[in-house]
Amino acid sequence: MSLDETPDVKTYDAKLRDEAAAPDLVIPQEAPTSKTQIIAIYGKGGIGKSFTLANLSHMMAEQGKRVLLIGCDPKSDTTSLLFGGKACPTIIETSTAKGLSGEPVQIGDVCFKRGGVFAMELGGPEVGRGCGGRGIIHGFELLEKLGFHDWDFDYVLLDFLGDVVCGGFGLPIARDMAQKVIVVASNDLQSLYVANNVCSAVQYFRKMGGNVGVAGMVINKDDGAGQAQAFAQSVDIPVLAAIPADDDLRRKSAAYEIVGTDACQWGGLFAELAENVGLAPPVHPSPLTQDELIALFDGKETGADIVLEPATDADMRGKAAAPRESLEVIYDEI
Repeated sequence: MSLDETPDVKTYDAKLRDEAAAPDLVIPQEAPTSKTQIIAIYGKGGIGKSFTLANLSHMMAEQGKRVLLIGCDPKSDTTSLLFGGKACPTIIETSTAKGLSGEPVQIGDVCFKRGGVFAMELGGPEVGRGCGGRGIIHGFELLEKLGFHDWDFDYVLLDFLGDVVCGGFGLPIARDMAQKVIVVASNDLQSLYVANNVCSAVQYFRKMGGNVGVAGMVINKDDGAGQAQAFAQSVDIPVLAAIPADDDLRRKSAAYEIVGTDACQWGGLFAELAENVGLAPPVHPSPLTQDELIALFDGKETGADIVLEPATDADMRGKAAAPRESLEVIYDEI
């Protein structure tokens, strides 16, 4: 390519921005039509994604659905509740060990089942030894080698950390790997901040030609304060279920007890969630600005009444704040 043929980078960037800002984008509102629904579930760490997914997947299986649950959080704790606290060998660590011995990874090495649910953990690098997002990408590459696209399931549920700023964690949205996204949050600012970021990522990739939408929100540890409900209404996504902040649920979860079953008093809640998850169409959210998000809370809780006070040059130089002579040339007036 000659120098004259080199693309005008500024013009190309401007074209992308114009396309992304196009107001006439067609957003699919129908339920996914493919047999397998691949659903990515996002939320802040510790918000209860694993609890929600373990019980949701168990209820789906109890209803006769074929379900695959894949943990995509480097903590590798998605399947811990499902397997009574047992650590599930991860795809990444198993692949590494097998690779060193020259053996291929088999399905039985990384995929396990309980109560009709098939489950596995992608895993991640050791602490301080790699990027968790890159580990996710590597994990999905291994899944493809194992035949991921040929597997026969009604639902594939992906448990993702909500840090979609990282390319690995944003993979299902950026590459259309899922038909829809569900966010798990509570009535606290940080979890709703993460949920809002996920909605922003969905909107961004939709504008760039993506097809993933948000099916709705699961409110976990709902204490009735109402901020999560207000958030869902503001960004225009439905609430699929509100799981109460109940001591019985907390104790059962801590004891690795499945409550997503008709044999438990909480079975009806998860049966309704399973139905809503299956039927909810992917919709186009309307993310909030930071000020709009904070406005959902009482200003006394968030510091919303704080006014930004600009710093001065003298502030920055502290003790060295003595005035300097200007280098500007000043001409005598004529």
